[in-house]
Amino acid sequence: MVVLHSSVYTGPVLAMLSLLLSRAFCQVVTEVNRRSYPTVASFVRTYTTSSPTCGGTCDDELSVVTPSQLKVMLSNHKVQLFDVRNPDEYQDGHIPQAVNLPLNIVEESLKLPPNTFQQKFEVKAPGKDDDNIVFNCRTGVRSGEALGIARQLGFHRARHLKGGYVAWVEQEGN
Repeated sequence: MVVLHSSVYTGPVLAMLSLLLSRAFCQVVTEVNRRSYPTVASFVRTYTTSSPTCGGTCDDELSVVTPSQLKVMLSNHKVQLFDVRNPDEYQDGHIPQAVNLPLNIVEESLKLPPNTFQQKFEVKAPGKDDDNIVFNCRTGVRSGEALGIARQLGFHRARHLKGGYVAWVEQEGN
């Protein structure tokens, strides 16, 4: 149980901490880090380390792939890249080799038998022991949620693209 003292945590900090009670652990960590609340960020990282949603903090080195790392993985054809944005966002621009797997169907899709997954998405189904599964979205929030779903289903080595498609475009110019 978390007890908040309103004299210490007010306004946006209190609002963000209240999000901890929802399933949006990854969103909270991302937002807290973005807004630079160091004390709260430390608390959120500690709290989410054992979170089943992300399997740890969303931006720890075991959970993320940087745009530079992804570029190498793509050039070696050693990545299963799933773009969890909506189809219209995906059509407006996406990372090469990315397969559109909208967030709202990630869980049901990862539960499909391998041959059904392959027929539906026209790529090999990811395996629970694969270390080359990467989720991406626009900024990294939805891909963090997809990562949490995947980890809950046993895909413990899956990762997500830090900063999402926006970071990819900024760094890689694609």
